[in-house]
Amino acid sequence: MSKTIRLQDYITGINSSDKRILGKAITLIESKKPEHRELADQLLKAVLPLTGKSVRIGITGVPGAGKSTFIESFGKYAIEQGKKVAVLSIDPSSSINKGSILGDKTRMEELAKDPNAFIRPSPSSGFLGGIANTTFESLLICEAAGFDYILIETVGVGQSETLVNDITDVFLFLKVIGTGDELQGIKRGIMEMADLIFINKVNAENLSKAKITKTELTRALQFITPKEKNWKIPVLLGSALEKTGLDVVFTQIKDYISLKTKNGTFYETRKMQAQKRFEYWVKEYILEKAKNDHLLELSFLEHQNNASELLSNPSSEANDFVRKLFGKS
Repeated sequence: MSKTIRLQDYITGINSSDKRILGKAITLIESKKPEHRELADQLLKAVLPLTGKSVRIGITGVPGAGKSTFIESFGKYAIEQGKKVAVLSIDPSSSINKGSILGDKTRMEELAKDPNAFIRPSPSSGFLGGIANTTFESLLICEAAGFDYILIETVGVGQSETLVNDITDVFLFLKVIGTGDELQGIKRGIMEMADLIFINKVNAENLSKAKITKTELTRALQFITPKEKNWKIPVLLGSALEKTGLDVVFTQIKDYISLKTKNGTFYETRKMQAQKRFEYWVKEYILEKAKNDHLLELSFLEHQNNASELLSNPSSEANDFVRKLFGKS
């Protein structure tokens, strides 16, 4: 895969927004092979000074909410406003081989053809949180390539998906009418994470019902504290398919980023997000090291077996193993 591409080739390609190199760089980031991991770390360190200038947008919603259609229409609208758009589309993974089930760009064919757009479908590989475990690092690669908006389309599988909030600046929740009690839906943690709500698939036939849904959601949102001071979570109406309401979403995103910058929370939030990524990778590398060291692996398997057989509390077994790992009895 990456053996014929040198580090400098990656850097040059990313600097020039070469989509072929960009795709290979993300493949490198996703690889679990030790030699690829080392080169990926070097690449991330090299391009890090070029990152941080984009707006990171998480887009989520229940299956059928029209996430892909929205992203294509919104991405094309953003490009018309002079922006470059990258899409990290997280596909569900096969439980057998961890590969991407959808794994293509056919859902956003028009956007994929645009020279100012880049679409990368990646398998979630069973990683909880609605994102892939290297989505944040892939995001940095796209930022280094000069994309203004990074749109992250999540798997859309439920409450665990709220982890996408930990790597984005704006969390957009897509909703469609007729999916049940709107006030009941407001109890879900995912709603508490939303910065904007877009009721999709609104047309002349269902406009009246959509307005009622908007009113119900707006009332319910009064009982939820927005993540950002002085921000009233907007409930917007439109249709991605008919390309209505996209301009309002675009403006609201700009206003939200401006408010976060004014409040001084924009970069503070990003610092906390990077800290969480650090903590995540510390856990990953410790576990990887434990499994790759023969003696530690035997101990790991012993405690794992005790936990799986319920010979002891799994939490206690994990604590005992970690104490051994750091040389504490």
